[in-house]
Amino acid sequence: MLQVANGPKNLALLTANGASIRRHKYFRDLRVFLPFVVLAAALQVATYLFIVIRAGRTDWGNMSTVLAFTAAIPLIAASTLSAFRRHEAPITVAVIVSMVLTAFVVAFLSAARIPLSYTSLMWSLPVFPLVMAYANLKFHQSVGDRVAILPFDRAEWLQSVLGTNVPILSSHDVDFSNVDAVIIDPREHLSQKWLEMLTRCHMSRVEIIPWPLFIETRLGRVDISTFEIAHITYSPSQILYMRAKRALDIAAVILTLPITLPLGCLVAIYILLKDGRPMLFVQKRRGYGARSFNLYKFRTMYNGSSGGSTERGDKRIIPGCHVVRRLRLDELPQLYNVLIGEMSLIGPRPVAEYVERDSIAVEPKYELRTLIRPGLTGWAQVTSGYAATVEEELEKLAYDLYYIKRISFDLDLLIIFRTIKTLVLGKSAR
Repeated sequence: MLQVANGPKNLALLTANGASIRRHKYFRDLRVFLPFVVLAAALQVATYLFIVIRAGRTDWGNMSTVLAFTAAIPLIAASTLSAFRRHEAPITVAVIVSMVLTAFVVAFLSAARIPLSYTSLMWSLPVFPLVMAYANLKFHQSVGDRVAILPFDRAEWLQSVLGTNVPILSSHDVDFSNVDAVIIDPREHLSQKWLEMLTRCHMSRVEIIPWPLFIETRLGRVDISTFEIAHITYSPSQILYMRAKRALDIAAVILTLPITLPLGCLVAIYILLKDGRPMLFVQKRRGYGARSFNLYKFRTMYNGSSGGSTERGDKRIIPGCHVVRRLRLDELPQLYNVLIGEMSLIGPRPVAEYVERDSIAVEPKYELRTLIRPGLTGWAQVTSGYAATVEEELEKLAYDLYYIKRISFDLDLLIIFRTIKTLVLGKSAR
């Protein structure tokens, strides 16, 4: 029989000593989805009823059948999505699952010759994939409340980062019935010394997560001290998306020109009237492959103002241009940088050459930000905000490296939504 850790305990004895095999946590996982399932079902039912009643429908039997099926779709979708916790594309998967289930239900009801209001379905069902996409994103980001840390030399530091509600286990004899996941240090715990305990975790269906991966999942950033370029291994879907990203950038710039071009002209005219020429501010920035390029912005400070970081209420800013900066309208000329391939819509924000030089002097891994095209907005911008010092730049580096490692269509969608939220709330604008 299989021996564990070269000791007398085999798998049967481990089971007898507490490594009981638990049932899957499907119902507990579904609790994450429950509020969104109720919301999606309520919206679908309310919208469908509002439209059919206004149309004068009175066949309540048929309508009740349709409503029961459509209200059940979110629950079925949640049950399906709960099996894909570690999928790298939670938004895309949720939308696909929702659309397939919707199509199946509509086809089934049509085949059963139950009268349907396709107009009502058209208005009631589109909101469902969006709600489920958001729900699945929340589920994907959650690791579970009941996590614990196996002891190692940086365990207390990790606890301070994650919060004191994450306990550090103190002995090998642990009851795993109240633990969903254990956080390990790969170099310390993937050894014979800990093999017995990790086997018990596996048999008890306790998830084993290396602490750098847990930080990525929970906090959306990498640990710079342990990050290596070898950690960037792109999947086929990531490679395909990165090839398509350039075409998407060009299409987005061209399609938004009817909005961005008039706005840019208005900003340029306002600056010209307030402080004359030049309307544009040009600065050398570091781009893809650490190559320098000219980044264009609308000039929002008085002519002759000194450079450097801005502060709230900065007197160097032209009156009225606080709003321009808050809404990021000063960034509109960078659409030209995107169009000619020097930038992307989404990526690590390009920094001035002196900022990069000072940051690399402290942390050489800072140069890894140039592995992909810089962006108008990025994960660090919507997560950690404005950086005025080298220390803050290195804090943002953890988020930029996370983006470079995890780049995907889903992550870019999330960045777009968060960018819109930032613009609406006016955060991080100075």
